[in-house]
Amino acid sequence: MPMKGDVFYSPKSKMLVEILHGGESILESDGSPMQKLEPKTEDSSREKHVPYVETKDKGVLVKIGQNEEHPMTKEHYINYIEVRTSDMTLRKYLNPGDKPHAWFPVDISDIIEVLEWCNIHGLWKA
Repeated sequence: MPMKGDVFYSPKSKMLVEILHGGESILESDGSPMQKLEPKTEDSSREKHVPYVETKDKGVLVKIGQNEEHPMTKEHYINYIEVRTSDMTLRKYLNPGDKPHAWFPVDISDIIEVLEWCNIHGLWKA
């Protein structure tokens, strides 16, 4: 049963869906059930994916790769970075060639979780 904030993915259509309000239905795409994604939290490869959050300019800067930036090529890039608090969700969409980071006007103590989507390695959270 999908809950608010769950993220679902269809490998066949490459569709990514975030639930805004939970419900009783099973999500489908192209006649197949979509997969509920569980965000990964630990890097085991050379590429860095776990979001790193630091206070900056009366808000927070989220970097993908604390010491080494995540690649941002046409073939391999971060699609979005998202910050969730108790009463709002803020999302920054990125494109190949952009820096893999985003600034959000929230206090670090208000953040519940930070997510990012890598077009190759999927969903990650801090």
